[in-house]
Amino acid sequence: MTLTTVYNTTWHSLMPLWQGGEEIVQQGLPHTQLAPSWQMLLLGDGSPTRHLQLLTGERTEVDLIEMSNIGMDSDGAPEAIQLLPGPRLRRQVWLRTASGQRLAYATSWWNANYVDKYLQNRSLPIWASLSKKRTELYREVLAIHYGQSAALQSAFAQKGDFWGRHYLFWHQGKPLTLIYEVFSPYLRKYIGPMALQHQEALTTASCL
Repeated sequence: MTLTTVYNTTWHSLMPLWQGGEEIVQQGLPHTQLAPSWQMLLLGDGSPTRHLQLLTGERTEVDLIEMSNIGMDSDGAPEAIQLLPGPRLRRQVWLRTASGQRLAYATSWWNANYVDKYLQNRSLPIWASLSKKRTELYREVLAIHYGQSAALQSAFAQKGDFWGRHYLFWHQGKPLTLIYEVFSPYLRKYIGPMALQHQEALTTASCL
């Protein structure tokens, strides 16, 4: 895989139509707003890299878009970036199948002095890199986002709107990295529609 480093680029945040904070993350959403399968992907604390591999039956690979030193800049990132000591580094990637289908976009922010310790092979997904080192982690999902992005619509070749989230990885009681992820609507092929119709939601509830 060819890796490129591009400097002085912006990252792709969603233009929000709706956002939910930690309370929403904990209690979940009505199924008419976000289907259960999508909630498991977005609100669960498991590895999205592993989930995508199980869904598609293909190895999840990374296309590195950019790694840039941003110093002490807050970079338009979620507020939790202030928990990461500087100087900081921003990393942008596409997560895709081995056959080339883009499934997700992710931006992560790191302390620039420590990123090499945890991402020695930068072509690997973050979870794969950390798992190889047996790094103990806690994934704290902070917020969920629903919105639009012309850049992501073009890159995914999928019409929006899009669902995303941001979260912190904690290691030994300290924040290790902040990650902002957006998932492609292409995943409907594997986990169904993003939201259940009202009647379908009622039928599902009555079967529980």
